[in-house]
Amino acid sequence: MPTLTIPGGSLHYELRGTGPLLLISQSGEGDAGRTADLVGHLAESRTVITYDRRGLGRSTVPDATVSVREHAGDVHHLLAHLTDEPVVMLGQSLGASIGLHLAADHPEQLSLLIAHEPVSPWLLPEPDRARHRAELAAIRDLYLATDLPTALKEVTRVLGITPGGDAEPGLTAFPMTAEREAGFGFFIRHDFQAVIDDPGPDDPAACRVPVVPAAGERTPAAVFDRQCADRLAALTGVPLAVFPGGHNGNLSHPRAYAARLREVIGSTP
Repeated sequence: MPTLTIPGGSLHYELRGTGPLLLISQSGEGDAGRTADLVGHLAESRTVITYDRRGLGRSTVPDATVSVREHAGDVHHLLAHLTDEPVVMLGQSLGASIGLHLAADHPEQLSLLIAHEPVSPWLLPEPDRARHRAELAAIRDLYLATDLPTALKEVTRVLGITPGGDAEPGLTAFPMTAEREAGFGFFIRHDFQAVIDDPGPDDPAACRVPVVPAAGERTPAAVFDRQCADRLAALTGVPLAVFPGGHNGNLSHPRAYAARLREVIGSTP
């Protein structure tokens, strides 16, 4: 399995399909295989890059908080290793936040960024910014004081993750294994703190990369990740692209999500 040496560790990544490159940066405990169903619907027209984010799965790094900008640096090293040409990037939640930093710091590497519900409180005006950072801090404290199931109930509430009752049939099962539990633990302990501390790019409105703000059709309008997507649309002047499902529509509705993604990407190489 391909592995790339990065500052302080190594990054596991996977390539699947044929055609122009498409990088997917997943959120939560999602590793390179978490979007397998979505990738399966894209692989005929795209070579899809997925990876185990620093701190997860087969990527080896110290057990410490990594800033969102450092996560973006890892993606920069991965893309520099794979190609000299700009690629399309789909960022999901934290992956979208990572994409916004990559677009600001290394615009030459991206031809298009689809930013699906970025968990980026820095996009919001006060007092919403402080309130939503406090929500994330409260979940982190709850996890440290109780257990993962208790914390995940709050994660689903705060991010507006809707039940998957209308999910597409035949999805790959991802049981809550010890590895997933460890991934969720790293995500809540460390990546939540990274999101809380993230000041954002210096001037997101000056980004040279075309950015498409995106949100799930079932994500409640009042939750902060949807508010971040709406705010990004206002800052960029690009209308919000609505995708099937909710916050995790790429996992619950992979066929319909892939079709919508192809529409949004269009002829972008």
